[in-house]
Amino acid sequence: MATETAIDVVMPQMGVSVSEGTVTKWLKQEGETVEADESLLEISTDKVDTEVPSPASGTVTQILVQEGETVEVGTTLARIGGVAGGARPEAPEPEAAAPAAPAVAAAPAAPPEPERQAPAPPVEQPSGNGKTFVSPVVARIASEHGVDPGRVQGTGRGGRVTKQDILQFIDSRPAAPAASAPQAPPSPSPAKPASPQPQAGEQIEAMSAMRRGIAEHMRRSLDTAAHITSAIEVDMSRVVAAREQLKQEYQAAYGVNPTYLSFIARATVQTLKDYPYLNGELRGDSIVTRSYVNLGIAVELADGKGLIVPVLKNVETMNLLGIAKGIAEIAAKARDKKLLPDDVQGGTFTITNPGGYGTFHGTPVISQPQSGILGTYALVKRPWVVQDELGQDVIAIRPLMNVTLTYDHRLVDGAYAGRFLRDLRARLENWEGDGG
Repeated sequence: MATETAIDVVMPQMGVSVSEGTVTKWLKQEGETVEADESLLEISTDKVDTEVPSPASGTVTQILVQEGETVEVGTTLARIGGVAGGARPEAPEPEAAAPAAPAVAAAPAAPPEPERQAPAPPVEQPSGNGKTFVSPVVARIASEHGVDPGRVQGTGRGGRVTKQDILQFIDSRPAAPAASAPQAPPSPSPAKPASPQPQAGEQIEAMSAMRRGIAEHMRRSLDTAAHITSAIEVDMSRVVAAREQLKQEYQAAYGVNPTYLSFIARATVQTLKDYPYLNGELRGDSIVTRSYVNLGIAVELADGKGLIVPVLKNVETMNLLGIAKGIAEIAAKARDKKLLPDDVQGGTFTITNPGGYGTFHGTPVISQPQSGILGTYALVKRPWVVQDELGQDVIAIRPLMNVTLTYDHRLVDGAYAGRFLRDLRARLENWEGDGG
C-alpha cells in the first residue's frame, strides 16, 4: 500500500493558562518547502505573539487552519510531507482522531447499543453522537458537566463544537428539574451578534487575540483597583551627564545603549526597597510583599498592533549595565515575536515609557494584580530656578522630566506614594556611580 511520510504541525501549548491560539499569518504556503526550525507561521494568544518553527524539513502538503482562525491547543494546523523516517499512512489519520471524544465517555459502564438508540427522553452524556469530532478538551468539559456534545450547536470549522460553544451551552442550561419531571430540551446556544457593517469611509478588521486580552485586562484592572495618579518633576542633569560618560564605554564593550529608562529603572528598584507596598499586592484580605523585584517594561509592537509587558526577573540583583542589557534584550524579543509565556508573567511592578514620543504626562493603567505603575515622559530643557554658589535663586536651563506614579489606593495611600516619588527624584537628581 502506498504511503506518504508526513508530520503534523499542531497549535503549541504556550503556557499552562493558555488553551487556544489564533493563526495570524502563514509564512509558507501549500507546495512550498520548509527547513526544520524555520519559521512556518505566526500565532497570537492573549499573552504573546510568536512564530512557530517547522518541526521537520519537507514540503507543506496541507494547511488545515486558515489565517484568522482560533483553535485549541493541540489542533493540527498543517501537514508537512516528504519527511525522512517515521512514515505512516496519511488516510487513516482522520479516523484515528475521531475516537478521542468517546474515549473520555467510555469510563462509566455503557448500556447496550440498542438501549442508547431507544426513543426515550435523552439523557445528557458526553459522546461525539456521530455528529462531529470534538477535541479532548471539549470532551473532558462535556464529561464533567454531563453534556452530550452532539446536542451542542457548533460554530467551529465544519460545524465543530469548540470550547466556547460547550461553555455557553452549559451556562444557558436551566436548573436541573426534579427526578420525576420530564427533562426539558436545552435552550439553543445564543446566536452570535451579526458582524458590523462598515459605513462609507470605514474599514473593519477583526480584533486579534492579543487585543482582546489587552481589552479584558485593562477593563478588569479599572474594575478592580482604585486608580490614583501622582506626578513629580525631576531635574535629570546628573543622569544626562552620567549617560554621556557611560554611553561610549557601554556601546564599545557590550553593544548596549544605556537609555534614560535604564537609569530610571535602577533608581526605581532601589527606591522600592523602602516602599514594599508598591512592589506588593492585595490577595484577598491579605497584603503580600516581596524581597525581590520583577520589573515589567511596557513595549509597543509594530504599527500599534498591540502592547506587551515582558518582565525582567530579580532586578534587585542587577547593576546599571545588567538592567540596560536586560531591557534591550526583552524589548528585542517582544518586537521579533520571540517571547515565551514565562517572559510576560510574574511581574511585581511596571514602568511604561511613552515620553519617547514627546508626551509630558499620562495616567497609566495598573497591570493586575500589581499595585503600581511608573510612567516616564519627555525629557525637555526648560527654565528652572536653582541656587548659585552664593545661595541665591537664579534661573538656569535644566533637562526636566515628568514622572508619574499610578497606584492602587486600596493598598497605597497618597502620602506613601508621594514619599516614594520624592525619594526617587532625590536618587535621580543626586546620581552617583551606579546609582545605588
